[in-house]
Amino acid sequence: MDLFKQQKVEDFYEIGEELGSGQFAIVKQCREKTTGLEFAAKFIKKRQSMASSRGVRREEIEREVNILQQIQHPNIVMLHDVYENRTDVVLILELVSGGELFDFLAQKESLSEEEATQFIKQILEGVNYLHARKIAHFDLKPENIMLLDKNTPLPRIKLIDFGLAHKIEAGAEFKNIFGTPEFVAPEIVNYEPLGLEADMWSIGVITYILLSGASPFLGDTKQDTLGNISAINYEFDEEFFCHTSKLAKNFISQLLEKDKKKRLTIQDALNHPWIKSNENKEENKARGPKKSERRQLKTKRLREYTIKSHSSMPPNNTYVNFERFAQVVEDIDQMESSFISLTAAHDSLQENIDAMVSIYNEKEACYKEENEAMRHELSQIRYEFRKVEALKRSLQDDIQAFSCSLGAISNRFQERQSRFDALALELSNEVKWVQEVMGSFHTGEGRRYPNCSFSSAFNNVNETLKELLNRSCEGELLSGINLDFSETGQQK
Repeated sequence: MDLFKQQKVEDFYEIGEELGSGQFAIVKQCREKTTGLEFAAKFIKKRQSMASSRGVRREEIEREVNILQQIQHPNIVMLHDVYENRTDVVLILELVSGGELFDFLAQKESLSEEEATQFIKQILEGVNYLHARKIAHFDLKPENIMLLDKNTPLPRIKLIDFGLAHKIEAGAEFKNIFGTPEFVAPEIVNYEPLGLEADMWSIGVITYILLSGASPFLGDTKQDTLGNISAINYEFDEEFFCHTSKLAKNFISQLLEKDKKKRLTIQDALNHPWIKSNENKEENKARGPKKSERRQLKTKRLREYTIKSHSSMPPNNTYVNFERFAQVVEDIDQMESSFISLTAAHDSLQENIDAMVSIYNEKEACYKEENEAMRHELSQIRYEFRKVEALKRSLQDDIQAFSCSLGAISNRFQERQSRFDALALELSNEVKWVQEVMGSFHTGEGRRYPNCSFSSAFNNVNETLKELLNRSCEGELLSGINLDFSETGQQK
């Protein structure tokens, strides 16, 4: 933000003693060097990274500062200046030293309704200023209602702590679960859309406690308290409200209305007869003792509530004590939130484990079924494989036997081939001899023997040779041999 001065706050303010501290903040008294005016310097530790859980996120600080910079009202704490360094944002705030309203009232012996309405009216005027600007405080409770200075006839109320405040934008739905359980509205408990109405509910609870010293919804545990709020489980106990007017109880009832549309608005509350009838009215000193006593509210129970619920501050209660108590409350709330988050995480984890176990059981059953089917198929495959192996071995034996038979046939073929070659050679020699014999029948003058038929003789020889060869070679080798000696082959 441009309005965060990037300068050392020590250059402009004299930083004094510590007034109090919170989880991520420390408050010190300071004096402005130029004017000598007293302020409270609140050092807020910035979160250094998104992964870290220590410190306050910058956007949350910016939202609080933005809201405080829009506010200037007598009943609301004022922001004077803002500084920023590497580790902190420093808010220079109006010094509020009068202590809490409830602690101030608890010190009185009694409280009249007229006095009570004067303080309630101041709270309403501060809230009216906020609501007119569509700003919801969201954390109205006794600890955040302080007095500027208690040493005056009518101390001025100051609303403080705008850490949860939000500007309500038209058309933008806003939901959150925050605040102190005892004072939160039902819509916060039920995680419903939030608006300005939540502050009015808190004012109703504050008024109830202020007039009775009892908390309307407070239970033994946080869960009991939230359950009472959600069920609107409260009543005006006669023991606590015997001296309270009907108008006051009507005012409270119309604020503690579950239906936001029926709940009093800030303008309705300011115009309520209980507020209007006591406006600017002081105690009537001339009333008789009996009548005056009847209109007095005893503060003993308020004192007990203050001590028991949220405060152990001494009578001269100051801003530093408020900050110390706020730190304790903040630490306790954080621990409760951590325990609730841990419980929720445990429940969520248990649900996830149960879901995973269920899924595992389903998958295991499915896998068992698939495994049985696969085992059956594997058994079939093994059986078929054994059959194939047996067939393979049989085929190998057949091949081996065939190879042996082929070898024998090859040997027989070679033997026949040798015999054929020998016969062919013998035949060739015989043919040559025959040819030589035939040649010897010719005379020197070329004459022939007329009565000799060599053609028929050699044909007879040819047939005889073929028959011989066929017998020896089984007709396979010399079937095509044909020795044909015709008349044309004879020498003329």
